[in-house]
Amino acid sequence: MYMTPTEQPTITDTDDLCVATIRTLCMDAVQAAASGHPGTPMAMAPVIYTLWQEFLRFDPDDPAWPNRDRFVLSAGHASTLLYATLHLAGVRAVDPTYETLGGPAVTLDDIRRFRQLDGRCPGHPEYRWTSGVEATTGPLGTGVATAVGMAIAGRWLAARFNRPGFDVFDHDVYALCGDGDLMEGVAAEAASLAGHLGLANLCWIYDNNHISIEGGTDLAFTEDVATRFIAYGWNVTRVGDANDRTALGRAFETFRREPHRPTLVIVDSQIAFGAPTKQGTAAAHGEPLGEEEIRATKRFYNWPPDAHFLVPDGVYEHFAAGVGKRGRAERDSWLALLDRYREAYPDLASQLDLIWGGQLPDGWDADIPVFPADDKGLATRDSSGKVLNAVAARVPWLVGGSADLAPSTKTRLTVDGAGDFQAASPGGRNLHLGVREHASAAVANGLSLSGLRPLWSTFLIFSDFARGALRLSALMELPVIHVFTHDSIGVGEDGPTHQPIEQLASLRAVPGLLVIRPCDASEVVQAWRVVMGLRQEPAALVLSRQALPTLDRARYADAAGLARGGYVLVDPADGDPEVILIGTGSEVHLALAAHEELTAQGVRVRVVSLPSWELFERQPAQYRDQVLPPAVRARVVVEQAATLGWERYAGPDGVIIGMRTFGASAPLRALQTKFGFTPQAVVSAARQSLAAVSAVGDPA
Repeated sequence: MYMTPTEQPTITDTDDLCVATIRTLCMDAVQAAASGHPGTPMAMAPVIYTLWQEFLRFDPDDPAWPNRDRFVLSAGHASTLLYATLHLAGVRAVDPTYETLGGPAVTLDDIRRFRQLDGRCPGHPEYRWTSGVEATTGPLGTGVATAVGMAIAGRWLAARFNRPGFDVFDHDVYALCGDGDLMEGVAAEAASLAGHLGLANLCWIYDNNHISIEGGTDLAFTEDVATRFIAYGWNVTRVGDANDRTALGRAFETFRREPHRPTLVIVDSQIAFGAPTKQGTAAAHGEPLGEEEIRATKRFYNWPPDAHFLVPDGVYEHFAAGVGKRGRAERDSWLALLDRYREAYPDLASQLDLIWGGQLPDGWDADIPVFPADDKGLATRDSSGKVLNAVAARVPWLVGGSADLAPSTKTRLTVDGAGDFQAASPGGRNLHLGVREHASAAVANGLSLSGLRPLWSTFLIFSDFARGALRLSALMELPVIHVFTHDSIGVGEDGPTHQPIEQLASLRAVPGLLVIRPCDASEVVQAWRVVMGLRQEPAALVLSRQALPTLDRARYADAAGLARGGYVLVDPADGDPEVILIGTGSEVHLALAAHEELTAQGVRVRVVSLPSWELFERQPAQYRDQVLPPAVRARVVVEQAATLGWERYAGPDGVIIGMRTFGASAPLRALQTKFGFTPQAVVSAARQSLAAVSAVGDPA
């Protein structure tokens, strides 16, 4: 049973009282959960308190107002630090669409139920689940990289929408990180990019406590972090003691005054500060302190040792008079500015309303091209580039980037005024993200969290590098567009290191990620119509390097069937099908060629284009059975990728033509012959499946 003693702490300074309240709430929550990370919250409580109480532009009554400062807890294992702060600051809850305000975001009971099922205080902070959490960070390094995307978005929005006398956007982005974050490659990628772009609105706070799970960081991490960041082009300042709130204040003021560079504030701290036997040790990193250690620590804090989840008199009021009062005044002032802005610049204000509402302009798709039938056709990466630019011309907040591959992925925005985002031109819509796939995806997440519609691109084989951030886009339900080209062994001479095999199956395994592999330019058009309509779901467009015929839709079914994930492309002229050929992407054309040959041999054949498993599985069972009738057991699936998962559509008597090894370095036609991606191979597989069905007979 939790005790709430009448005895109050013997702390006379109200700021010290608030810091100790954060520390003890964090200790108690981890101990009650019997799991968690108490050490970092205990060490960094003064840092977060100073930031929130004195500097962060944030209104607890409206945690989603657009020009708020962002605070990202990249060291997500220290989640109790954020939960305690959200609770004491009185942050109100917002619904998952971030539109409707409700009760408290984090109650004291929520903190008591830390890490429990359906609680508002999960082990790591989760966006959309707990209001005030700006991003789901989870894997170390990803949070600070996401914060770079937020800072880019802030600068872009300011360049796009601010006018003289109307600084509608001037917010800052803060991220708390630790040694683990800075060891991860994605943080290095993102820091390098941020320094190049001169993101002066970005501040990383580095908890320099010299402790990792295995022990002291000198086991594996002895670099000079300050010098590294100076080399990146950052402003670096240091606070020698995390408990020195005056020095912390000076550091944050230094950040605010820096006009050209992002800032790293190195804070020297002692993990589990105040714990008599565990301070400064790895034992305080990832496990509860234990009841006796907590009692002794509370005595060190001049805190009632038997108090649990105690919030002393005056703490709530002090937070309300600090971050609450200041944040409310700043938001009210901004809202008044926005009202004047609407009168002066109604067109720009209307665009902002669409951005904040996650909506598209009327007629956003009016310029999308129609691709005529063409036996030669064009690569789906090429048709995608044409559709992308037609959409971008009418959706000004559609911004794009590439991991140094835009000429190959065809994702450069060429519409009038698109330009390049650089330190001196922050209104550009083309982001040059460098050879940094993981950071590219994380930056795209940060852009999306700020209301923009981002896409980023690389070759499909390199999606592996971005997997952590890509997964988080699905976990956060962000409508990021991940564009992957060079989608098969069609890469040819580049060889097996560059030929994606398992990547499609891996993408399809991510819950909440919409994967679409279109077969021609007409399906590309429909794919873009689908992904642009998404509000809370990311999509992966998987596109070919090689040219693919543009199908004659007077002869074959309308490509609008893509919106249902799979559809009948062509059926037998007479009677029900005997065999179904199923393909995606370039392999649909193999199926069609086999259809012609089998039809000439008197076999009744249906060809199904199945570009998106996820969309297809959402259709009613009746529709799915119409496309793939259970009674037609002779089936062939053909896809130049790993076969994993296709069993569900091939059925027990079907044949799957796919990749069961890595590829090889050779011209495309040689590879297709070697690995069995020919019309003749599909015809043979169809005959094999028909024979298997005939041998089994009618199961009835």
